Amino acid sequence: MNATLTAVPGIRVGHWTHESGSTGCTVVLADGGAVAGVDVRGGGPGTRETDLLRPDMSVESIHAVVLSGGSAYGLATADGVMRYLESQGVGFPVRGGVVPIVPASILFDLGVGDPAVRPGAEAGFQAAKSASRDPVAMGSVGAGAGATVGKMFGLERAMRGGLGSAAISLGDGLVVGALAAVNALGDVIDPSTGRILAGARAKDGDGFADSMAMLRSGRWRADSKTLGNTTLGVVAANLKWSKAQATKVAQMAHDGLARSIRPAHMPFDGDTVFALGTGGQAANPRLLGVVGALAADALAVAVVAAVQSAISGFELPAASPA
Repeated sequence: MNATLTAVPGIRVGHWTHESGSTGCTVVLADGGAVAGVDVRGGGPGTRETDLLRPDMSVESIHAVVLSGGSAYGLATADGVMRYLESQGVGFPVRGGVVPIVPASILFDLGVGDPAVRPGAEAGFQAAKSASRDPVAMGSVGAGAGATVGKMFGLERAMRGGLGSAAISLGDGLVVGALAAVNALGDVIDPSTGRILAGARAKDGDGFADSMAMLRSGRWRADSKTLGNTTLGVVAANLKWSKAQATKVAQMAHDGLARSIRPAHMPFDGDTVFALGTGGQAANPRLLGVVGALAADALAVAVVAAVQSAISGFELPAASPA
């Protein structure tokens, strides 16, 4: 059974991972287009085409979303996705052809491996070309390849982040799915128990430092080692909704990050969540509330899956040693 984002009808996902394993990108394709919204909560985002998703803008649907490593350099991956979609005749119709609408967001992974290695247009093209309805591959792949978590005390005490996905299916055929590329400053928490799964390690290497406890005690001071963190999310449902409704679901889905990452939405994070509606039954206020609540739950599960599926590497341990 597929319990990942691709369980949502109309959604395909593809990854490209650099051979070094230090960076990559992930493409979410919306077959037939999707009405989308976005909510940016972090203070240091890197994005492309997100203004188009505002409810007051004219373009109604998008064709793909790209999540990428490589910091701002990784925004170039969207060029390759556009090239792939154009080759398939997919895009906003214009005189002489089509223009694919491809919002994108990036995370900072230049501190892992060679900082000169970044995803580019060809990486985006290959990720889009590989996109399928298969269950989403998770862990140290795609946009989560070079992701890390628990950087409150610098990268040397951090752990591997990763990419995770989850889906919740309701009996009436409605499916709500989520995907997360987890590159957080904070610790990743199991929302059901409050237990830290991956995060800043204690100075002596035995257990976790507990980043929030350190904040409360005043034993942390910001420095350059803590900069460059972001968790990126995509949630989707087979609903027919407006851009305003999609934006509300993106806002609600951020609750999933707050439940599973502590702290989240910091001034130097780029935390961003996209919400895609692929069509189906019309969304009314009650149904929209249900979908937003489930999107938050699914995103929290995706965050947990990301760190639990990651593998150790680059002298950084993973939550589940291979």
